[in-house]
Amino acid sequence: MNVPFPDAQVHLGVFFQGVNHWTIWSEPESGSQIDFASFRRMIATAERGLFDAFFLGEGLRLRESGGRIHDLDIAGRPDAITQLAALAGLTSRIGLVATQNTTYNEPADLARRLSGLDLLSDGRAGWNVVTTDNAWTGENFRRGGFLDHADRYVRAEQFLHVARGLWDGWDDAAVATSTDAPAWSHGDAITPVLARTSQFSIDAVPLLPRSPQGHPVIFQAGDSAEGRDFAARNADVIFSAHGGDVDDALAFATDIRARLRAVGRPEDDVRILPGTTIVIGDTESEAEEKARWLELRQVTPATALAIASQVWGFDLSDRDPDGPLPAEDPVVAEATGEMGSRRWNDKHAIVARWRDVAAAQKLSLRETVIELEPRRGHVGTPAGLAEKFAHWVRHGAVDGFNVSPYFTPDGLDDIVDLLVPAMQERGVYRDAYEGTTLREHLGLRAPLSRRSA
Repeated sequence: MNVPFPDAQVHLGVFFQGVNHWTIWSEPESGSQIDFASFRRMIATAERGLFDAFFLGEGLRLRESGGRIHDLDIAGRPDAITQLAALAGLTSRIGLVATQNTTYNEPADLARRLSGLDLLSDGRAGWNVVTTDNAWTGENFRRGGFLDHADRYVRAEQFLHVARGLWDGWDDAAVATSTDAPAWSHGDAITPVLARTSQFSIDAVPLLPRSPQGHPVIFQAGDSAEGRDFAARNADVIFSAHGGDVDDALAFATDIRARLRAVGRPEDDVRILPGTTIVIGDTESEAEEKARWLELRQVTPATALAIASQVWGFDLSDRDPDGPLPAEDPVVAEATGEMGSRRWNDKHAIVARWRDVAAAQKLSLRETVIELEPRRGHVGTPAGLAEKFAHWVRHGAVDGFNVSPYFTPDGLDDIVDLLVPAMQERGVYRDAYEGTTLREHLGLRAPLSRRSA
């Protein structure tokens, strides 16, 4: 059988999630989601396992349901750039990726903070570019929910263009290399950024020189046609949702390569790293049993009722999660964005599908939620998963995975101690870091805005 990418290697990142119910907080194995020791322990394990990056999710507002804080989820972690700056001094190779929102930040300020992280880490910073259009999050900010849905990527692209201009504003020779120089920097080697766009009116002078990798690696996760086009024009890495089925992942990768060619970029110019969980057992049956145990702790009775309440559009917290689905029809209201309500667009169709699945498999409400929640992971033995991941990367479906551990801070131990050696034995995973920057770890070219320089 033809193997199109016979030398491809698996890249791994760890995604320390923001607001979620997938990270289990209620078991003895669970640690703090806020204490610095948890972040320090996890990133040390990831670096020991030669991961490309430590990736922090971030939310700007706690999730709410019916006007109350949704208290079932893990939430409320410290600011991502603050955490990563602290972790930069405790690590030497692993990349440091911060999720930062283009809707509720300003380019000159965020570009400076990300550039600072990049310099402090000697070129290991990354930026996961995200957008927000809901007024629910916007209520935290002076302007409120000011941005129309259609303008999310317009602002994001203009924002990124300004940020790159600021990162490129210092010439390579701007800073003196000798104490005999007449001045510390050459003022004429620093270029101001003047931007007049639909979203910005900026006249800024870049504050910092570039890091060894040029400027932060750009991650992007939008999956709409608009989001994919944005990624093709701007991203270095795509944090995709297409990591559970190889055919689906390959179709996504093929689509992205076509979009890259359409904008004049090489089709290998972007790394595709789907988010996933990995469950490992000594045998396949042990791994499957462990995965089922995890599902029951991720989708607790209360969580199942909260998810069903979003689907039906009214409070179901007094129902029996181990009983049948509600007999009532769903209530359709405008999606507010709270608790991810945009996910449930066509409620009547979703309820019909839930009822069909529950009837066919004789499932309770909670069992139906578990059955129909997106399949997020890979389950198997170290050898079986190593073979599987080798097939995926060498057939061009993915470049690797961003792993979401189900326990903090020890959720990577099995992956680093068992799966990584199995992949190394098959020649599909690095034996040591070969570079010092995140861009080098990922095998990326120079930043898009620097390639002609």
